[in-house]
Amino acid sequence: MIFFAPSILVREERISLRLSTTARYSLRALSDLCSRPDNQPVSVSDIASRQNIPVTYLEQLFVKLRRGGILDSIRGAQGGYMLSRPAGEITIAEILQALGEPVIFGSCQTEKGCENAVTCPTFNLWRKVKGSVDEILRKTTLADIADEKLSLMTSSPDPEREEARRKAVKTEGE
Repeated sequence: MIFFAPSILVREERISLRLSTTARYSLRALSDLCSRPDNQPVSVSDIASRQNIPVTYLEQLFVKLRRGGILDSIRGAQGGYMLSRPAGEITIAEILQALGEPVIFGSCQTEKGCENAVTCPTFNLWRKVKGSVDEILRKTTLADIADEKLSLMTSSPDPEREEARRKAVKTEGE
């Protein structure tokens, strides 16, 4: 389950929303798969190596994606995984559904609900945010993600991406 727990950073005036590791790794791996020519089968270990994802974890994710109709698998020495249909026909919402990763904002949006929902002033806010995010996930395809990856390789550096990388490197060095 992807549970967005908004955290407000007052100093930077930003709201932080995080995807689960399952979702992030899966989207990276699938975008890698899209970049392979002619939708030929690719081994999990090759993708895991390129994307710096633990092989055993990626194998578990790919089993879910195969069962969810996102991937096909071929056994044997030349086997591996490939997309079950063109990347432009696979939405991010479908991928998250296949992984069992629903997008939820706030506990009031879960099946469990919230006893304060009737009087909570933020209930409609989270419902609107969830609706907007759901719409984006339904409209964005795996091809869009793969196109973004190609665009990044040919474009000049994005200052926000560079800042995120600098922060990550600084955090690792501490």
